[in-house]
Amino acid sequence: MRILVVGDWHSELHEQAVFDAFVELGHQVEAFAWHAYFETGGDRGSFRSLVVRAQNRLLAGPAIRHLNHDLIAVARRFVPELVFVYRGTHLWPTTIDALRKPASTGAAPTVVLGYNNDDPFAPRQPASLWRHFLAAVPRYDAVLAYREHNLSEYRDAGARRVYWLRSWFMPARNHPVPLDADAKARFDCDVVFVGHHENDGRTEMLEAIATAGIDLKLFGPGYEWDAILARSKALRHLSPVRLVWGSEYNKALCGAKIALCFLSKLNRDTYTRRCFEIPASGTLMLSEYSDDLTTLYAPGVEADYFRSSDELVSKLRLYLSDESLRAQVAAAGATRVREDGHDVVSRMRKLLDWVATWNLPDPRR
Repeated sequence: MRILVVGDWHSELHEQAVFDAFVELGHQVEAFAWHAYFETGGDRGSFRSLVVRAQNRLLAGPAIRHLNHDLIAVARRFVPELVFVYRGTHLWPTTIDALRKPASTGAAPTVVLGYNNDDPFAPRQPASLWRHFLAAVPRYDAVLAYREHNLSEYRDAGARRVYWLRSWFMPARNHPVPLDADAKARFDCDVVFVGHHENDGRTEMLEAIATAGIDLKLFGPGYEWDAILARSKALRHLSPVRLVWGSEYNKALCGAKIALCFLSKLNRDTYTRRCFEIPASGTLMLSEYSDDLTTLYAPGVEADYFRSSDELVSKLRLYLSDESLRAQVAAAGATRVREDGHDVVSRMRKLLDWVATWNLPDPRR
């Protein structure tokens, strides 16, 4: 099958993972990445740079027009049978219509799917960011929701079909790995949190851990964290915070005895990508509680959960004092995440199974 994967492509965790999974499943895949339309060559202070970045932020202007026209041209040349749009914030509704139209008379229409890892209906989300995407929702053959609560919201927005497609882990990136002496010096710790800052209580949770004397490491965007840490007596020693990607991210998880997971309130999360990446790395996951997560991992058996700072610290002390219990729960979580098919290839295989039920030409041929 010919599949066109479309998106910003600013990291290897999103569009690239989908692209690689379809290739592994034996399909002919092509990419359309729009981040290049907004590159400024590092000269962020120039007038041109300001104009280009403004177009990317406002989703209007010549760059938006060019990328929409170019995408249609690529589709006309490649003639995909399926188009997978990852977080289509920059695409006009008319572009989705054009992608669905057959490239030649008598040809079958192209199936166009829209996947979104954010929550465009959340109260704190800026409406301007989602205006093109939400206007295009009725034009997609199906919209793939990251969160269960978005299913009804997409239907109310006019979606033809809606499916719940959870995020995933990538086996090539998320797996147990031994650390050399240099990596141990950087990543060995009792507890690690890798992620962004959000004003949702996670800073106070981390302060409780540090105040309890537990060895904590923090990785993420320093431009978010460093100003917060500067105001925290308990956490300021963790500054400067740095990002970790790829193999470094995996080492950061593997170097910790326990890895934390917080759930974004901005996106109304009940689970997140790290809920798959952490168990896949072989490290015990201790996550903020949600009913949804307990359907994925049995509490105290395959992962564990906390609802308050006190419970968080108490469970950290439990697992740090009992190496056998910690290893047992981590191993059970690693088994569960793989046996239940939470890897990206299994996700894309399931997606193609859904499409095959729509009485359309077989997408797996």
